[in-house]
Amino acid sequence: MRIGELARKAGTTTRTLRYYEARGLLPARRTENGYRRYDEEDLRLLHQIRLLQDFGFELEETRPFVDCLRAGHPSGDSCPASLDVYRRKLAELDAVIGRLEQVRGQMSAQLTRAELEASAVSPPPARCELTQPPEGRERGADDDTDE
Repeated sequence: MRIGELARKAGTTTRTLRYYEARGLLPARRTENGYRRYDEEDLRLLHQIRLLQDFGFELEETRPFVDCLRAGHPSGDSCPASLDVYRRKLAELDAVIGRLEQVRGQMSAQLTRAELEASAVSPPPARCELTQPPEGRERGADDDTDE
């Protein structure tokens, strides 16, 4: 298949495919007349790259997975180098999650403190228009009562 068809099937652009080719992630095979030529294995490589990027991997971090597929393995994550990348990324995620939990705890404490301070300040009583007489009219002056 040619570059446009591969881009369409992979859900990307031809510019991206040329960039991957320049970075050595996508093979640069050419037909006799100079057109780029791709096959289903190239589409498989692109799906692997896109999946990993959706997970937050940098483009260079996808290389061990691509190399694993190119070596003929059934999946890009069945090689030791790919497993190392997974481990490293999980450690990074754990660190980010830990930091977020710490920030959440601090924010929760701040909210609790702020709520206590706000409740200690006695706001003026709210005026309920249903229980208060309109301005200039005394309650009971015109009311029909049995008195």
